[in-house]
Amino acid sequence: MALIAALDQGTSSSRALIIDEHGRVRASAQREFAQHYPQPGWVEHDPLDIWATQSATLTEALARAGAGLRDLAAIGLTNQRETVVLWERASGRPLANAIVWQDRRTAQVCAQLAADGHAPLLQERTGLLPDAYFSATKLAWLLDHIPGARARAEKGELAAGTIDSWLVWKLSGGAVHLTDVSNASRTLLCNLHTGDWDDTLLALLRVPRAVLPAIVPNCGPLALARLGGVEIPITGMAGDQQAALFGQACLQPGMAKNTYGTGCFALQHTGTQAVRSQQRLLSTVAWKLGADQPLHYALEGGVFIAGAAVQWLRDGLGLVRSAQEAQQLADSVPDSGGVLLVPAFTGLGAPHWDAQARGLLIGITRGTTAAQVARATIDSMAYQSAELFAAMQADVAAQGGEPLCELRVDGGAAVNDALMQFQADLLGVPVVRPVQAESTALGAAYLAGLGVGLWPDAQTLAALWTPERRFDPAMRADEREARMARWRRAVDRARDWADD
Repeated sequence: MALIAALDQGTSSSRALIIDEHGRVRASAQREFAQHYPQPGWVEHDPLDIWATQSATLTEALARAGAGLRDLAAIGLTNQRETVVLWERASGRPLANAIVWQDRRTAQVCAQLAADGHAPLLQERTGLLPDAYFSATKLAWLLDHIPGARARAEKGELAAGTIDSWLVWKLSGGAVHLTDVSNASRTLLCNLHTGDWDDTLLALLRVPRAVLPAIVPNCGPLALARLGGVEIPITGMAGDQQAALFGQACLQPGMAKNTYGTGCFALQHTGTQAVRSQQRLLSTVAWKLGADQPLHYALEGGVFIAGAAVQWLRDGLGLVRSAQEAQQLADSVPDSGGVLLVPAFTGLGAPHWDAQARGLLIGITRGTTAAQVARATIDSMAYQSAELFAAMQADVAAQGGEPLCELRVDGGAAVNDALMQFQADLLGVPVVRPVQAESTALGAAYLAGLGVGLWPDAQTLAALWTPERRFDPAMRADEREARMARWRRAVDRARDWADD
């Protein structure tokens, strides 16, 4: 039986899954690693921690599957996007902690780029907006603040990349420096239309080409991992959200997925033409399935705080002791009693992009209960996601594209039946949850399997996707509109609050 190792390197933990040719998870392992917050608004990871936990989970997962390295037909990688690592080519030594996608230290640089009128150029060439979320300003910061780093980078002595690049470097024993096109499209440096680094953007954002990896497709013979004296082909790579879109078999334009995790990430496949958003969403590369294949694109919107709001109920307010207890508390009441939570704890993402917004709990009365606050907290995931998809549908309709007909869901909070029903009600389209919830890792495995010839084509994979439950909308259209209008009023009150 052919086995694939899917390495899923996330923001708070590293995971490995062993997956067979039927798309079934045979074994898995997971390890958390430390988060570093050296200053307010700064978030860092130790790249060596990432490598240590990721390599350890591969060993553990293989052992649990009763398999060894020689049983692997291929390795697929998926990773937290936008996080940047800078290291020395000769030694492989990281020169600093990785700057994580959540880090806001370059927010003022991005604000200045917008003030100087560069936002239209960046959107046209990259599909993105000038925001500290993306990789380029993080890398420029490292080059500016590590003594001698910029000069060494220009000489080709240093290597930089997102987490996929770092893992491939380590897996290959320092033989290969590359990134896949989906991760590259999240840097503000890659031209969305050519799939290559853009010299104009490199100059604008002050990043030397010599420090960057080669850009490759998402599947095919990409690199060789050298582990324990065994060579294993790396044949699939994608950023986590694109991998989840692929793992959900959203292979046709109009198909969409939403991942309910720490944040929510919604992607809708738009085909082989990039959609330039008029709603402040992101146009991103979905995948490129081989060197001779076209680029496929997606519209994306990100909610910064989703499941993290439930963590706030637990750690910040002490209302509950676990996410399960929060769900039970919320389920004890029929609704939130008019309470709304706008969880703009770190600002608002798409479609608002308001770094000055802050969290707002509104609609509280003397009779408001902890259960209603819990209900409002969980409901906020559905409200924020509904806003995203409304913006997506406006963009897609303006381009004559395929409208949303159903939403495929994954992530930790997708197991919450009440939340999924409420999401369907707010969207007015069915929400479908698959049997196999490991969409991100599955996407990496599917790409690797395609790249090594385990499956003949992408459409074969669609047959492996099986629904577990379908939630059909039951809310009247007038009630849906009234609820969303009230949500938008609450969001307006949360915006532009912080003084910094």
